[in-house]
Amino acid sequence: MENDSTFVAPEGVYSVTEEHKPTPLAQHTIAAAPILYPTKISTVSVRFSANKPAASPGLSQLLGGNREKEVKKEKVGAKEREDGLSVSSSDDPDDGSPDASSTPAPDAVASPPILPHEQPSTPFSHNPGGLVKRKTVPRPKHNMRTTSSTFITRLQNADNLTKNLQAKQGETTFLFYNSAKTFVWTEAGTKLKEPLARIYFSAYPTCHDVNLATVSSERIDVIIGFHTGDILWFDPISSRYGRLNKQGRICNSPCTAIRWVPDSPNLFLVSHADGTIIVYDKEREDGAFIPHEPGSSPPTVFPLDGTSSSSSQGEWNPLDSIYVTMPPWHPVTAGGPVVPGTKQDKEKAAKNPVSHWRVSRRSIVDFVFSPDAKFLAAISEDGCLRVIDTVAEQLVDCYASYFGALTCVAWSPDGRYILTGGQDDLVTIFSPWEQRVVARCQGHSSFVCGVAFDDVRCDGRTYRFASIGEDNKLILWDFSSGALHRPKLHAAHHQRMSMTSSISLALRRRGESTVYLPPTGASGVESPLPRYHPAPSRNEVAVVQPVVVKLLGSDTLTDIAFLPKGLLTANKLGHIKFWIRPLAAQRRHLRTQSAYRRASQTDASS
Repeated sequence: MENDSTFVAPEGVYSVTEEHKPTPLAQHTIAAAPILYPTKISTVSVRFSANKPAASPGLSQLLGGNREKEVKKEKVGAKEREDGLSVSSSDDPDDGSPDASSTPAPDAVASPPILPHEQPSTPFSHNPGGLVKRKTVPRPKHNMRTTSSTFITRLQNADNLTKNLQAKQGETTFLFYNSAKTFVWTEAGTKLKEPLARIYFSAYPTCHDVNLATVSSERIDVIIGFHTGDILWFDPISSRYGRLNKQGRICNSPCTAIRWVPDSPNLFLVSHADGTIIVYDKEREDGAFIPHEPGSSPPTVFPLDGTSSSSSQGEWNPLDSIYVTMPPWHPVTAGGPVVPGTKQDKEKAAKNPVSHWRVSRRSIVDFVFSPDAKFLAAISEDGCLRVIDTVAEQLVDCYASYFGALTCVAWSPDGRYILTGGQDDLVTIFSPWEQRVVARCQGHSSFVCGVAFDDVRCDGRTYRFASIGEDNKLILWDFSSGALHRPKLHAAHHQRMSMTSSISLALRRRGESTVYLPPTGASGVESPLPRYHPAPSRNEVAVVQPVVVKLLGSDTLTDIAFLPKGLLTANKLGHIKFWIRPLAAQRRHLRTQSAYRRASQTDASS
């Protein structure tokens, strides 16, 4: 029988086995926080070695073994700002101390210059060292335990944290979440009363992400965005950090979403409330950068054919393109990658940002990468889903919502579908390769707050995903790709759309994003297929019905995430619940993943 801690799905009963609740005093503080900065969650699985050395100098230093030496160094490095605030040297934007970005890594391989007619095959290949595999990855250089920064007000670690981490064996899942002006690191899957660490800031954390490319038992790279525009690179195991976009030097608009570039040790993207998405390198310093605005004299851009062209032709239309600004140190504008330490002009030295995109005139709400990282799906308050080619840095398609702004987005594990939730109370399923809406999901009675695919129950043929809304409903949905038929339209339209999809796929595989249709009118003039796609009417789109509808409490839900053993839900008060899967569903996990890999290999070969 269902209650507040259980619900029944077709595969069995989900039940709450773990809860993370803030203290009563913290709840009062959180309740006063603006709803604009809701609680968000991130998870990462870390495998700890079973055979650890009895005394490892490297590990002891990492986990605070040489803490006394670090304290002395940090005290020497601390200094006073001109405004009288006591902060560490890392917080001074004019600090001339050497940084990881000013010293070339010994194991780094220099990237060859990118010529204007050459098109990179991976995202941001022009960034020196952006996707280079290194023997050692630089760490944040400032100690959070001894900092005098006014941005970080307090660090509270669990008792015997170092010993507990050293004693861990096997796989452990860590959970990170923001709540009001705090950021929490805890362990998922255990009934811990206290988190591993709690950090208090003077600003509101709004988004965060964990780098899966560098995670290990000795380091976890976490990136955190704030409502002030500041960005914090943080390693919770060593309690070290670094700051980027200090005091909004590059962009002072609130951070709305932040993601590491998949498989990159140091590149990440941040979206802002002013409608921009900015590419950063965690190892670079902030540069003196002023982006070009639509209507001003933009920089020269180089398309695939190698001929120079300017994007100043006519007024910028955010439904048809994104406005890219190349900084002075960009390889194209600088004449090739600038190697740190050379005699080149100081203004040409590689700094942040790596690239600057103006995507919309309204706030970017969220964005996600496709599984291969070559595309990015971004949603905004103007009610549009934009698919962006991250390799060419161009807009591919722009889809309108049925009504109102879009609020959440997710990409399926196989890259075939994109989910969005919005203020129209609908969850919409898009097929980016078919350039159409394939289904809408009706079940919420208020704004949709979060959507997520369940990797365990997505095998390339059938898909499971979940959504949460301001109506406090948790809804599970199932759909099959074969069951989503096209609407009944004229045969000529079907033929035309089929040809469009084939041409689109062929051109995109060659790196192009402009699609042309054969002549359709009496004039015989070819007309470009617009990137903007209006929302189809209700009778043109299939409707998916809920599998499970569960009402969760009275506090607004803010985020949802799936784990191999269950799912996590969070509400605005920072109350997080872990719902464990039925045992039968857990045993199905390995079989499902094996079937998914076989289906992916079949699709790739075809």
